[in-house]
Amino acid sequence: MILSLSLRRFLALLFAVPLLACSGGASDDGKHGGPVVLAAASMHDALEEAADEWAGQGHARPVLSFAASSAMARQIEAGAPADMFVSADEAWMDELEEGGFIRDGSRAVMATNALVLIGPSDGSLTLDPVSGFDLADALHGGRLAVAETESVPAGRYAKAALSQLGVWDSVKDRLAPAENVRAALLLVARGAAPLGVTYATDAASEPRVRVVGTFPAHSHPAIRYPVAMVATSKAAEAADFRDYLLSDAGQAVLAGHGFGPAEQAAHD
Repeated sequence: MILSLSLRRFLALLFAVPLLACSGGASDDGKHGGPVVLAAASMHDALEEAADEWAGQGHARPVLSFAASSAMARQIEAGAPADMFVSADEAWMDELEEGGFIRDGSRAVMATNALVLIGPSDGSLTLDPVSGFDLADALHGGRLAVAETESVPAGRYAKAALSQLGVWDSVKDRLAPAENVRAALLLVARGAAPLGVTYATDAASEPRVRVVGTFPAHSHPAIRYPVAMVATSKAAEAADFRDYLLSDAGQAVLAGHGFGPAEQAAHD
């Protein structure tokens, strides 16, 4: 059974604090652990490596927690202990900023990404996502794996692209919705869905899938990852880790995982 959006938000609020309380985050003075970072699921591999690099410089390793940006934003609104938030879109960061949940002056675009159509790695299908392309036929009776399209950034980007290209109506009743982009990726990787829509970085991280086509940048809002400090953060090193992610060294780690540089955001 697919949960309604309101029920999913209620559950996110209900379990937010217990979930993070078990993650071993920093104390109020930040001395007993690294800063707690809530981040978009698509940032998993890149931030894990960045955290290792940061810890290798003698800092306490950040405590990382990953899920859909929507779920993480709701946790912050519910008062979950956190020091930093990395969103896969501007909208969720906007909501937190408007609500006073992030620290003034700490917001910055950290990375960019692209949207792709994926299929199994042993397939040979190639599609060019242009206006009116026959995506429904390419599913061969199967379903299209996407992150939830009303609140999760990857799903909203997918819906925007498919709508702009004129194929949304032909596939909207043939979706395999997932709680985040990594879950959508796994549906294709495990053969549960013949095709899916993910970020380019997720496709590159999973050897069981291949890129079938790349959505044109004009078909969806620019995919930007803003980072900001949570307003209630007291962890001493949280701001320093944020600055590291925006530095040349941090950007090199992100680039190694396929993310575009933050500078691109100024030209979109």
